[in-house]
Amino acid sequence: MSFKSFIFSAAMIAASPLAADIVVDDAYARASTPTAKAGAAFLEITNTGETADRLVSVASDVAARVELHTHKDMGDGVMKMMQVEEGFVIDAGATIALARGGDHVMFMGLTEPFTDGKVLSVTLTFENAGDVTVEIPVDLERKPEADHGDMDHGKADDHAHHH
Repeated sequence: MSFKSFIFSAAMIAASPLAADIVVDDAYARASTPTAKAGAAFLEITNTGETADRLVSVASDVAARVELHTHKDMGDGVMKMMQVEEGFVIDAGATIALARGGDHVMFMGLTEPFTDGKVLSVTLTFENAGDVTVEIPVDLERKPEADHGDMDHGKADDHAHHH
């Protein structure tokens, strides 16, 4: 029996964990322009449970389609955005960051513009934890965090009280 199928069957036997096993931090959404028809959301998802989980889909009424995307390096400096059909696995106790230039949530066919300060209600669907609805603020001013150094230290401490 392969390790993978063992994990899978163990996950099936485990009682359905509560959505509380999933903690979403530091979420924000943006569009390239206020009139853009597409936008993206970035967030950190921590699986505090004892079973690996998978983010399988995302939905929101602010867009016609919401997909999980990743950037794939096609070589020659070409980055291609593609949908990740199988979703993103989050191991037990692990955090995945959906960030610019990497994995992210893509909104296509926006029903209303992403304006600064607007709050989007987005439902993340997990294989085990089920639906987790998060409120994601639109932050058009936010710069990509190139210098992870200074910005994260305070932030990491804020979250210490979760556990």
